[in-house]
Amino acid sequence: MYPNLYYAFKDLFGLEIPLLKLFQTFGFFVAIAFLAAAYVLTQELKRREKLGWLKGVQEKVLEGQPATNPEIIVNAIVGFILGFKILGLFFQWDTAMQDFQGYIMSGQGSWPAGILLAAAFGGYKIYKRQQTIKNTQQKEKIVTVMPHQRVPDFTVMAAIAGLIGAKIFHNLENWNDFIANPVEALLSFSGLTFYGGLIVAAIVIINYARKKKINIRQLIDSAAPALMLAYGIGRMGCHFSGDGDWGIYNSAYATDSVGKVVKVAPAQFSAEVERNSAFFLNQYPSLDKIPHAAFEKPASLGFMPDWFFAYGYPHNVVREGVQMAGCDGQYCKVLPIAVYPTPLYEIIACIGLFLVLWAIRKRITVPGVIFGIYLVMNGVERFFIEKIRVNTKYNIFGFHPTQAEIISALMVIGGLALIWYCRKNNNSTATAVS
Repeated sequence: MYPNLYYAFKDLFGLEIPLLKLFQTFGFFVAIAFLAAAYVLTQELKRREKLGWLKGVQEKVLEGQPATNPEIIVNAIVGFILGFKILGLFFQWDTAMQDFQGYIMSGQGSWPAGILLAAAFGGYKIYKRQQTIKNTQQKEKIVTVMPHQRVPDFTVMAAIAGLIGAKIFHNLENWNDFIANPVEALLSFSGLTFYGGLIVAAIVIINYARKKKINIRQLIDSAAPALMLAYGIGRMGCHFSGDGDWGIYNSAYATDSVGKVVKVAPAQFSAEVERNSAFFLNQYPSLDKIPHAAFEKPASLGFMPDWFFAYGYPHNVVREGVQMAGCDGQYCKVLPIAVYPTPLYEIIACIGLFLVLWAIRKRITVPGVIFGIYLVMNGVERFFIEKIRVNTKYNIFGFHPTQAEIISALMVIGGLALIWYCRKNNNSTATAVS
């Protein structure tokens, strides 16, 4: 596993570049996911604009407008954060590099560097305002803004609203952990629920699109392939960093002291559990409550590696597991019993589903249907992967679903309902109401 890009470059290329410790693997893939989704969404919006299914909106733009006081303040705040944390990093390099995430979330930094950069950023904005007032003349201009030109706005809103929603839903699902330490639960980089982010981001973006008079059904159809792709790439961040978002234990496999997966018999599994009882009892009330299911690689799939069926996530970023032999440093833990690598399964499934959506998007012309298909696909995929994932279960009339199972079931029902409604009420693709 690669907690940050330093470990990735060291393992893959034999290069040790300390500066790469600044870039967390999970955050790197999340950024790639947003960029890839933005690109795919832009291309699909442009296609639908050419077909006349999406129209531009005329807006008044004030040219020659100087920077406002709030803009100057925001600029100064950005400068302070960069100076306090980024420049401060060079004054506390050794301490920060031992636990970069802890450094970022702490009160450590350089006050002089923060104040200096705040003054520089704010002062530059003031200077530009004075130059604008002096050299330009304010005038109104009418411009036509096409939907694809609003993708940067969609991306920023999705990032902010998605993060807030993911945190809210995760803490609702893990309420006891939140109550025990609310500050860490809110500020930590781990603990994000995809569906929470999707729901909150969707509400914010749809509300924004209505205000900008964008056809909602065409917009969500355009977004469907992008959302599936983003989810698949985001799961790469989960898998390659080892963020704890893995499956239940595969009791047919254990891991050795250096993290290699090895097959074990049922009796050996029990022995491994007893040997690592301190680790397991820290998470479960008793050893017989450990979620596990044995599945050994079939002989017909002998060409596939064992880690496809069970993985110990050595060097995981959440530092969960037991100490690895011969390893010194911050990330030296491996799970004593291998788990199902569910993020890997979701990467394969979601990239495949993205290709399906991308292939059928030109054939289905009824607005809203593509998004309905996306909801069904995503819901089915997540519902079944939950069967081998570790999550909090609820007790609802004798049933014990997880939060994701509930939401994914509702997505399937909602997707089928949306497909039926859109097909039933469709008059033509060009006149579809939003």
